[in-house]
Amino acid sequence: VALFAGAFVLYNQLKDTVQLSTLGETTDTSSGTESDSASSQPQTQAPDFTVTDAQGNEVALSSYFGKPIVLNFWASWCGPCKSEMPDFEEAYQTYGDEIHFVMVNMTDGSRETQEVASSFVQQQGFTFPVLYDTQMNAATTYSVWSLPTTYFIDEEGYLVAQGRGALDRETLERGIGMIHPTAD
Repeated sequence: VALFAGAFVLYNQLKDTVQLSTLGETTDTSSGTESDSASSQPQTQAPDFTVTDAQGNEVALSSYFGKPIVLNFWASWCGPCKSEMPDFEEAYQTYGDEIHFVMVNMTDGSRETQEVASSFVQQQGFTFPVLYDTQMNAATTYSVWSLPTTYFIDEEGYLVAQGRGALDRETLERGIGMIHPTAD
């Protein structure tokens, strides 16, 4: 009951800002409607969470504030996740010095283990950093119920946009442009 109550409170805190800036929906971006509506809304601080790196060290999302963040939730068994990963790798190669790419693996310990996820990343030659949500802290905090899910967070730690489902390169670039204006 407490978990559902917490999820409800978090949902109510995030719903207005995040829904207005959902990537992948049909919007008229040529008139600036999308960014204008997002900028007129109150900003919502990105909720913090703790996950682990490959060595088992705890890492908090807030430790990345100071640079824009692309926060992606994925799993190696997820077909749509696999389809977007090459675009994330290319974006990481392009913007990795200017933007944090926080690639959070949904490491539930049964369907997805750290070993399976690490092996997948290595086999594909991806170089972006991967973090592991072994306690489902990040997934619960962000109410992630489908994969992949991506959030775009500005350098001050405010949620700017989200994408649910696989993002194509154009949509990923649009999200990056919303948090890193010189990326356009």
